[in-house]
Amino acid sequence: MDSHQTAAFTAATRIAADLALRPEVEEQWTEESACAGMTVGALARHLVSQWFNAVRLLRAPAGDAPITVWEHYARAAWVHSALDDEANAGIRRGSEDLAAEGPEAMRTLIEGLAPDVEAVLAADRAGPVLIPWQGWSLSVEDFLLTRMMEIVVHSDDLAASIGLETPEFPDAVVTPVLDLLAGLAVRRHGSTAVVRTLTRPQRAPSSVTAF
Repeated sequence: MDSHQTAAFTAATRIAADLALRPEVEEQWTEESACAGMTVGALARHLVSQWFNAVRLLRAPAGDAPITVWEHYARAAWVHSALDDEANAGIRRGSEDLAAEGPEAMRTLIEGLAPDVEAVLAADRAGPVLIPWQGWSLSVEDFLLTRMMEIVVHSDDLAASIGLETPEFPDAVVTPVLDLLAGLAVRRHGSTAVVRTLTRPQRAPSSVTAF
């Protein structure tokens, strides 16, 4: 694994863990979050699942030939689904089921994951990462990039949900995440729309979201 990326991923998980363990999360656990249809507890568990699943899948047997990260998002059902479609509703249900275990269960999980993240990233990894809920594989680098994107985005969601400032992630985390999101936005809306949004708001479209 690339040492710079693994260091960035470790940093991202630590920052997100500190946020998930804030007392405001526990205090507002059953309240509605900034993500429609999810409680604060469900959102926190969904955030933590990003590095829980990274540890789990990096320890699993290697998958088949990987697809590109761009093809990954082109294929993923949730990207092209409405909020109430099953692809997204199923994610919310699964997160709510985990949240039902309570904040103390999440705390125990986070504390147990910390050494696991470092150990699995330090180990030699042969072959791509199979994503079983999708049915295809990504390179280790692309897989970790997708998890870092989820961590950055959902950390913002969680901070907004509990009335805190979004934590600052280091450039080693933010730069590749922004590259990914910008690339997805260009593929969805075209380069002209993205350029105008960044430089000419008077001619910009109303939205150039990546998803």
